[in-house]
Amino acid sequence: MSGALRNPIALAVLAIILLVLAGATFATVPETKQAVIVRFGQPQRVINPYRDGQSFGQTGAGLIARYPFMEQIVWIDKRILSIDMDRQQVLSTDQLRLQVDAFARYRIVNPLQMYITAKTEENVSAQLKPILGSAIRNELGKRPFASLLSPERGQMMTNIRTALNRVAAQYGAQIVDVRIKRADLPEGTPLDSAFQRMRTARQQEAGSIRAQGYKQAQIIKAEADAEAASTYAEAFGKDPDFYDFYRAMQSYETTFVTGAQGQGQAQDQSRTNIILSPENDYLREFRGRK
Repeated sequence: MSGALRNPIALAVLAIILLVLAGATFATVPETKQAVIVRFGQPQRVINPYRDGQSFGQTGAGLIARYPFMEQIVWIDKRILSIDMDRQQVLSTDQLRLQVDAFARYRIVNPLQMYITAKTEENVSAQLKPILGSAIRNELGKRPFASLLSPERGQMMTNIRTALNRVAAQYGAQIVDVRIKRADLPEGTPLDSAFQRMRTARQQEAGSIRAQGYKQAQIIKAEADAEAASTYAEAFGKDPDFYDFYRAMQSYETTFVTGAQGQGQAQDQSRTNIILSPENDYLREFRGRK
């Protein structure tokens, strides 16, 4: 034994064997990874699995040991992953063909089930991508284009996420969020015709509002005129002489005072003279009461 220790080649070989054995026995699990320990193709246990609300540094990550050459580690990402949907064409209820881009965020919450059903995160994304497109087509196909620009859009995203989550649960995944990046009309005639329909609809709505406003104004004016006539009639019934005097004063102000002011402000306009006999009945209030 002492002779072998004096042999540098033997020491080097022994060191290499120990290093290989240590590398096959020990491994470091980072905080961002979940480790599935597989023995002869069969998953045995999970190291550092995702748990909701788990504090950083208390997840079980760190140095682990395994049976060398018998157990392998399959690394599964613990962070939020993304699915980018290919552009889809969706037909809305108002017969508009929309070009829709969307994406979804998900994370692996059951790594053991994910390994059994899909093996890798790439396979999970490949399985969820067509489901995301189908869920978006189904949801947007039930609604008009204008709903994408209203608060109703939030409920649409919730429905899409719920539908996608039912499928994701089969692969040990959980959908975190779903968002529509763009929802545009195709360029050219479809877009122009859509704008024209929107413009016509708004013009019709504006015309309806103006008609309702005019109707209300006429009703208010008629009620005011009726109330004024009732007030005049009541005043005439109480004191006919005063009512005649008041109406005559209003007529004089309109004829003489307002007319004179208007002539003074517009010198370039022709002046109008009124010649009346002192005995004219229109000037009776100037003669006084007898």
